[in-house]
Amino acid sequence: MDPEDREQQAGICRLLLHHLNAPLAEGCRLRGVVPAPGAVRIAIHAGDDETGRTFLYEIPNDTVAPAFIPGILRTVVAGTQHYSSDDISDAMGMTVIRLHPEKITPDPEPEQGQALTVLRALSDPGDDEHPFLIGFLLRGDHLMRLYVQRPDRPGIIGADIRLTDTSTALIASLPTLVEEEQYQRAASDDPHCDLLVDLTGW
Repeated sequence: MDPEDREQQAGICRLLLHHLNAPLAEGCRLRGVVPAPGAVRIAIHAGDDETGRTFLYEIPNDTVAPAFIPGILRTVVAGTQHYSSDDISDAMGMTVIRLHPEKITPDPEPEQGQALTVLRALSDPGDDEHPFLIGFLLRGDHLMRLYVQRPDRPGIIGADIRLTDTSTALIASLPTLVEEEQYQRAASDDPHCDLLVDLTGW
């Protein structure tokens, strides 16, 4: 396998792992991620265990960034789709459906998926003795409170973010932003932290 294809395949595996516990869409669960020549195949089981069917959705390599694949799969499994007979085949007793991602508008990531993306990015401690992220709380309306602690300062900081506006820049800047006084306020409504930082408008 080409090294770039191997890297993309591994990235897609990591990205989809949490769907082993959470359905991709109602009645549709991840069963696997399988390498194929020039593509990745994602096994999705639709229906209950006994009477449902498993499909292999094939996505050619380098047609879409891995981050868009869950949204593409949600779009495909949530509604009626029409496929050319050239795009349908069989493998391992499953129907293979070759997708054309450039023609599919990905469904937006649900709140839990957005939260997972942020938490994964922040949960790598870097320094095991002084982890930055020590807790979180989903608050509804796409708000999440992160509980963080600076290794050089006492106390716990609660940082409110809006998941729909979360960017890579915000995640990378979070350790600095929690120190800026313009975002800080007293933590009177949360006994789990000493200070609150409101980054919902950042």
